[in-house]
Amino acid sequence: MSSEFFERLRERAVEIKVEDHLRSRLERGDRLRVKLGLDPTAPDLHVGHLVVLDALRAFQDDGHTVVLIVGDYTALIGDPSGRSETRPVLSREQIDANAKTYFEQIYLVLDRERTEVHSNSEWLGAMGAADVLRLMGKATLQQVLQREDFAERLKAGTPIGAHEILYPFNQAYDSVAIRADVEIGGTDQLFNLLFGREIQKAYGQEPQDIAVFQLLEGLDGSQKMSKSLNNYIGLTEPPAEVYGKTMSIPDSLTEKYLRLVSGLSGPELDRVLALKPRDAKAALARQLVKRLYGDDGAGKAEAEFDARFRKREAPEEMSELAAENPADLVSSIVQAGFAKSRGDARRLIDQGGIRINGEKASADSKLKDDDVLQAGKRNFVRIRVR
Repeated sequence: MSSEFFERLRERAVEIKVEDHLRSRLERGDRLRVKLGLDPTAPDLHVGHLVVLDALRAFQDDGHTVVLIVGDYTALIGDPSGRSETRPVLSREQIDANAKTYFEQIYLVLDRERTEVHSNSEWLGAMGAADVLRLMGKATLQQVLQREDFAERLKAGTPIGAHEILYPFNQAYDSVAIRADVEIGGTDQLFNLLFGREIQKAYGQEPQDIAVFQLLEGLDGSQKMSKSLNNYIGLTEPPAEVYGKTMSIPDSLTEKYLRLVSGLSGPELDRVLALKPRDAKAALARQLVKRLYGDDGAGKAEAEFDARFRKREAPEEMSELAAENPADLVSSIVQAGFAKSRGDARRLIDQGGIRINGEKASADSKLKDDDVLQAGKRNFVRIRVR
């Protein structure tokens, strides 16, 4: 069974280090500790996380233990992996609140009984200055500065905070603390994962094997799905929101989403991939909602989407807006948050992006009580006139 599992893992992973070593461990039946680090910079996990969470669940189903590390301590430093600048440093209160949501969401995919969850403050917070210096003595500054984003920032003359050098050391020590046999992550984390191997060897441990997976682009179709970039589909968003956001991804990404996060495989996946682009995307949207909310949630989300966008009907439930000046449509559009300025609001009207009760609005249109104001395909508000 583990040999078959390795082949499935190799198909999904972009790269495995060290492939032969991991294969031999699995084939001889070793029970492995498989690590994933999570960065609590925002309160929600998103669909992009399903890529690695599904891989972890596959490890669990093969009999291994998953060890999740919530980087509450390293979030106090900030990791710029794949970025040109450091992520904002969060307060302890923000980190704790965000980390709490992770504990609630990971079991949408993982088996609770075969999952260990740790905050890395358990060991990093207990370190004294001498311990930190001993840790940093396990590698050279030249090794750390080989990391791609550091190298690019040095070349561009962009500042690198001295505290940032600690990040790869701290993340690597997480692998020492939990005695990781395998660590997985996105391709943007490859340096950190490899650095973990070096630090484990320096502490006399057998170095972890590594599997890295594709990053999933977000709703913009270009940058990786990210909470801080606000181009993500949250795992705890309402079913209609998950469905609608999925339908908004570029057609060019539908196949990648289907292969990486739909949960479909074999003939079922092939059947969906053979559909027309819009039908394939609808099948993807329904499947993602089904994964998170079951068949009932998927059916309702699909029906609501069809009513709103295929039949141009407004949703049954929507927020209300007490219009301050209902005779001035432009100001109401800004007040509703559908545009940042009056100029943006006028452009939306001119482009046909504003509707009142399903009909295209003009700049002279006036609002009355109980009207439905719509911007684009997905933004609705019911007008209340005092």
